[in-house]
Amino acid sequence: MSSAGLDDFVERVTERTDIYSVVSRYVPLTQRSGRYWGRCPFHNEKTASFSVSADKGLFYCFGCGAGGNAFKFLSLIENITYFEAVKLQAQRLGIELPAQRTSPEQERRRREEKTLQKINELAQEFYHECLIKTARGEVGRKYLSGRGITAETIETFKLGYAPDEWDNLFNKMIRQNFSAQQLEAVGLIVKRKNSSGYYDRFRQRVMIPITDIFGHVAGFGGRILGKEDDSSPKYLNTPETVLFNKRNLLFGLDKSNRAISTSGKAIVVEGYMDAISLFSAGIKNVVATLGTAFTPEHAKLILRYAKKIIFCYDSDEAGQRATLRALPIVQAAGAEVFVINVPDGKDPDEFIRKHGKEAFDGLLKNATTLVDYRMNYVLANTEHVTTSGKLRALQEILPVVVKITDEVARTEYRKKIAAALSLDEMAVLNAWKKISARTESDNKPIVISRTKLSDNKDRVFRTACEDIFRVMWHDNNTISYVATVLPQEVFSPIHQEIINWFKTCVEQERRPDELSAATELSDAANAELARILMTGAEVSRDTEANIFGDSIRILQGVVLNKKYHELLAQAEKFDSNDEAAYVKIVEESLKIKRKMDNLKVGTRD
Repeated sequence: MSSAGLDDFVERVTERTDIYSVVSRYVPLTQRSGRYWGRCPFHNEKTASFSVSADKGLFYCFGCGAGGNAFKFLSLIENITYFEAVKLQAQRLGIELPAQRTSPEQERRRREEKTLQKINELAQEFYHECLIKTARGEVGRKYLSGRGITAETIETFKLGYAPDEWDNLFNKMIRQNFSAQQLEAVGLIVKRKNSSGYYDRFRQRVMIPITDIFGHVAGFGGRILGKEDDSSPKYLNTPETVLFNKRNLLFGLDKSNRAISTSGKAIVVEGYMDAISLFSAGIKNVVATLGTAFTPEHAKLILRYAKKIIFCYDSDEAGQRATLRALPIVQAAGAEVFVINVPDGKDPDEFIRKHGKEAFDGLLKNATTLVDYRMNYVLANTEHVTTSGKLRALQEILPVVVKITDEVARTEYRKKIAAALSLDEMAVLNAWKKISARTESDNKPIVISRTKLSDNKDRVFRTACEDIFRVMWHDNNTISYVATVLPQEVFSPIHQEIINWFKTCVEQERRPDELSAATELSDAANAELARILMTGAEVSRDTEANIFGDSIRILQGVVLNKKYHELLAQAEKFDSNDEAAYVKIVEESLKIKRKMDNLKVGTRD
């Protein structure tokens, strides 16, 4: 589809979209003070802090900070991309998607991928019906029942059973005109080594469909029910295919994403049977890795829904090592990380079947922080009696601890480490400083530091920033002016991102709008802009001009105030013999003081 055709399509969908109609399909809304209010669907809350402005076409949650236009809401609630949200809304409005131009090769690959997805869907139906409707599936039903898996959970996950037959699925698919090459491409059949032909990969196994975040079947996992031997692993996954990539898939995420978003946390387990058991017991915010190490891609998937990630791997040595490998990945992604220690060497599935949901909830409440888990593991697995042993243990613990930003927590952990290793706190502090120097980032955002403000002055400063942004939103001429009279560093990093986007709009001779904001700004910046636009009162143009002028002067005052105090600090450091330099600095500071006095700001209500 051409760029012009796409723009026209999006514009038509936007014109016919009413944000109230979109949101009210998912959230009960009540009108109050010119807006609609409800409980936020993206986090758990008792008081309605989720607001919708029909006239501005925006939503914002004052509890969790989610915000944007109708398409942004759809993308969050349906767990789809922004453009997929536009297409979904177009479908609901009966607006046809323009034909897309693709190369013959792209079209061939698209058709082939859809065919492979169809094969997986039919295989899922075959395995599921075999489990719930046939005599052959009785062994699978008994196995699942013995593990506490309910009929409701079987239906939710579309669990199935692969019969103990060599080519049952193969023959069924061939009769439906699929080729052996296509079946092999999705990993459902295997080529015979010593003769021609193929056989079914999965036989005599409980089958677990593995889906992507949209619910499309990407592959399968199978748990053997017959006698295990060297050639038949206990658990067998689909091999890597164009649809199935374990680095990019988390089992159960399409079922659990709403619960993860609502609870604000995701529980990560190692195996799909662990996830299914927890889900069946009523713990819905759970996902599983697929026999592979936790990856940065997994972290990104989860962080779309929640910031807190709780690892609940097996408590044996292998599970502990897997946890330790995963923790730095999640910490680097910016998540809050916790670890559940399952007692008695059990895995989550075994624990919840034996002790129940209430006991597992107790483990959740007592989840260990990343730092404590690392500390406990190192202390339990290293010799730390001798001086050299203590230093080795310290070197293993500190790389995780130094990333803590809260100063109170940092101090407490230094004391805790010193006590655990019987070291002087100063020795821990010196080692801490050395590691911090190596790991500290050189790309910290530069923000003008202001003298400590009273709550009222800080409120005035924030209000001035937001008033300036509201004017820039609908008056492009002010964007260049703001960039000229105010240094960017007076704004927070997230506001700097919005200003730079405003500048881009001016350079490209286009007006800022909700669609561009949602697609070109980060999620955080888009939500912040939505909040600013929604919280502004309606005023006349004359009043707005006065407010804009006052706001500029307030921020200019902040800049001058910083320079003034910097010069005073310099003056205090001068040697008494260097009188000329001292006088020059004093004169400069007095000039700035006069400029500050001349910045007369109108009174605000």
